[in-house]
Amino acid sequence: MDDYCVFCEIIAGREPADVQYEDEHVIVFRNRLNWVPVMLLAVPKAHMTQGELWTSGAMIHVARVAAEVGDRHSPAGFRLLSNFGTQAMQSQVHAHVHVLGGTFLGEYA
Repeated sequence: MDDYCVFCEIIAGREPADVQYEDEHVIVFRNRLNWVPVMLLAVPKAHMTQGELWTSGAMIHVARVAAEVGDRHSPAGFRLLSNFGTQAMQSQVHAHVHVLGGTFLGEYA
C-alpha cells in the first residue's frame, strides 16, 4: 500500500507505541530504535512533511512539547534533531522531531 504511514497508524491507535505524551495536536512516543537511552519522537498528528512542519505554526507547539518531554526524560541534557530526506537518514515521510538523551552524546554524535 503506497499510502501507508506508520505514524498515522500509531496516531489512529492501529499500531502499538509506547506513548509518553499526547494532546490534540502532538504525540510523543519511544522510537523503536534504541541507539541512546532516551530516543523519543515528537510527531504532529496532522500528516505533513518535514518541510511543511518546519515552515508552519505547528512547529512552535511540536518544539515546545519536544523540549518539555526532553527535559523530563533527560534533565542533564538532550538533543532535538530533524532529518530532511533519505541522504540525511529520514526514514519516515511523516514529519517528526527526535528527542535524544540519557547519555553523553559526544562531540560529534
